[in-house]
Amino acid sequence: MIKKKSYFSLMHCLNLLNNNDIIAYPSESVFGLGCNPDHQDTILKLINLKNRNRNQGLILVASHYYQLLPYINETYLSIKEKSIMFSCWPGCITFLVPSQPNVSNLITGYSGLIAVRVTSHAILRNLCWYYGKPIISTSANISGMQPSKTPNEVCDFFGSDFPILDGNIGNFLYPSKIFNIITGECIRDESR
Repeated sequence: MIKKKSYFSLMHCLNLLNNNDIIAYPSESVFGLGCNPDHQDTILKLINLKNRNRNQGLILVASHYYQLLPYINETYLSIKEKSIMFSCWPGCITFLVPSQPNVSNLITGYSGLIAVRVTSHAILRNLCWYYGKPIISTSANISGMQPSKTPNEVCDFFGSDFPILDGNIGNFLYPSKIFNIITGECIRDESR
């Protein structure tokens, strides 16, 4: 097992994000991988790093709802649907909502929908707050393998020098549930 020598500070991770690099960070239940959602080459690099199918789409995680507005199409959201989302946020629930037409297909999975969450994890909220916009959020693992719950597991996948934001994961046992806000369908429920 590869041992992690040290974590990276919030400031260092912000600099990496601003330079269109990929970082690992703690979330509510697992370590995630994140990057700039507006830089196509970095998103593609992240997908390739995970060996992930380009059609799967990716989650955006934010510190508050207003950070998500450039990416979601509120025209197609009712007051009731927004109320449902707001009642669950900040939290460990992700919603599929209509996306803006300019959002990368690598994020939407060519679906016209985007998965979004306002996180309840304090460190991740600070990261998004100081970054000034959402970041990509996908589990820190190779696709099809168990998500990383520790820094050492992140290093086992991506090497001992991979940048990991200092902090611990939260107390949720499973990655966030995902609901389609329009249909109400549960897309992912790991607790079943």
